[in-house]
Amino acid sequence: MDDRHEFTPPRASRLPSVLSLARTVWRGDGDLLSLLPGEAFSMAAGELGFSRRSIKLFNDPELVRQILQDSEGIYPKSDLMVGALERLIGDSIFVSDGPKWRRQRAMIDPAFSKMRLNLAFSSMQAAVADYTQRLNAAADAGSTLSLDQVTSELTADIICRTVFSTSLDTEISQDVFEDFVIFERNVAQVKIWRLIVDPAWTQVEQDPEVLAACERIRKHLGTLTDTHLNAAPGEYDDIASAVIAARDADTGEAFTREGLIDQLGVFFLAGHETSASALTWAFYLLAMQPQVAQRLRDEVDAVTAGGDISFEAIKKLVFTRSVFKETLRLYPPITFMPRVAEKAGQVGPYKIRKGALLMIAPWTMHRHVKYWDRPDTFDPDRFMPDGPGETTPGAYIPFGAGPHTCVGAGFAAVEAALILASLTRSFEFHIEDADRIRPAARLTTRPAEQIMMQVSRHEARASS
Repeated sequence: MDDRHEFTPPRASRLPSVLSLARTVWRGDGDLLSLLPGEAFSMAAGELGFSRRSIKLFNDPELVRQILQDSEGIYPKSDLMVGALERLIGDSIFVSDGPKWRRQRAMIDPAFSKMRLNLAFSSMQAAVADYTQRLNAAADAGSTLSLDQVTSELTADIICRTVFSTSLDTEISQDVFEDFVIFERNVAQVKIWRLIVDPAWTQVEQDPEVLAACERIRKHLGTLTDTHLNAAPGEYDDIASAVIAARDADTGEAFTREGLIDQLGVFFLAGHETSASALTWAFYLLAMQPQVAQRLRDEVDAVTAGGDISFEAIKKLVFTRSVFKETLRLYPPITFMPRVAEKAGQVGPYKIRKGALLMIAPWTMHRHVKYWDRPDTFDPDRFMPDGPGETTPGAYIPFGAGPHTCVGAGFAAVEAALILASLTRSFEFHIEDADRIRPAARLTTRPAEQIMMQVSRHEARASS
C-alpha cells in the first residue's frame, strides 16, 4: 500500500437502526444510504430497520449468489424497482424476469455484438475529442461547471453515438440531464415512508413531475428511434438497427415501436446514467488526490508517448483502470439490487416470508469490514497486479452477479479508462465546497447535491 493514497472520501454516517430510520424520515430526501445502520457493514445478513413487509439485507457472498442465481424463480426483481422504472423503460429486459426476460434477452443478444469494443471505440474517441473542446472553452472562460452534468453529457453522447450512430444535440443533452435529475430525485421507489409502511406489491404512484420527465425522455428516444425505422435498408449498422431487426424465435414477431423505446431506453439508462455516476466520483477522487491524478497522467504519457489513446493502449493503462475499479468499490452506481420473495422460503439459515424485500447492497458488501482491509479508504493499489484485489470471492459486484450480470461491463470499463485518461491528462478539476459533498442513494449513487467545479488546463499538456 502506498501511503499517498491514504484518503477516506465521504461516506454516509452510520447510526443505530432506530436513529438511522429517524434521520432518514426527518431529512425526507429519499436517500437510502441514510437508512443503513452501522451494523450493516459487519453482519452476514439481518433485518434492515423496521417495516411492514420485512426488509432483509444480505452481505454474505454465497447467500447473495443463491438469491441472484434464483434457480427456483422465486426472487424476481423487486416490485418497488419495477414500479419505479416501468414508466421510463416499460416492461423491458432491465425489469422483467422469467420467460419474458429470456425471450427479450434472446431477441436482443445479437445487438450486444454491436458493442464490440474495437468498433465502438472510435465513437468514444470522437465524443471525448468534441467534449475536450468544450472544456477548453470553459477553462478559457473560467466558468463554473457541474461535474455531474459534465459526465452525464459526455456519457450520453457516447451511448447515443454507439446506439444510434449520431451525436447527441447539446440542447437535447441538457434536457435529458435535467429530466434524469428530476426522475432520480423524485421517483417513488425511494420514498421512505412507502418502503416502511406499505405491504408488498402495493401499486406505486408516481408524482406528475416524474411522469412528465419520463415522457420527455421517451420522446427524445422515440425521435432517435424513428430515424432508424424510417431509414433505407442497410443505412445503419449499430445497436438500434440490430434491435429493430430482432425477431422472436417462436413467433417471428418484432418489437413494436414502444417496445423498441423500452429496450433502447435500457441501453441509454445503463450506458449513460450508471457510467456518469461512477465517473463523477472518479473525477472527484482524482481532484481531491492530485498525486493520484499525476500518477495516472504519468502512466498515460508512458503508454502513449504523448500521442493518441488507442484501444490497444487502454489494456496497458493498468493504474488508470485500477482507479476506476476502486471508484466502483467505494461508489457502486447501483447501490442496491432489491429482490422480492414470491413465496415463503429460506436462504441459508434465514427464513424468508412471502413479500419480503431481499436487499443486496454492493454499497455494504464493498465496505464490509470482513471482506476488505481499510474498507472506507480510497486505495487504487489494492486492484493493481501486486495488490490484494478481491480477497473474498463474490464480495465485489459493481456490475451485479448471476444471469443478470450487466452485459455492458466491458464497454463501461473501456469507456471509463478512455475518459479518465483523456481528461485527466489535459485538465485539472478544482472542486468547490468539497466539505459539503456527501453520497446519496436513490436509483444510482450520486452526490446529494451536484459537485460544482472549475477546470484548468494541465500545465504540461497546455505547453506541449
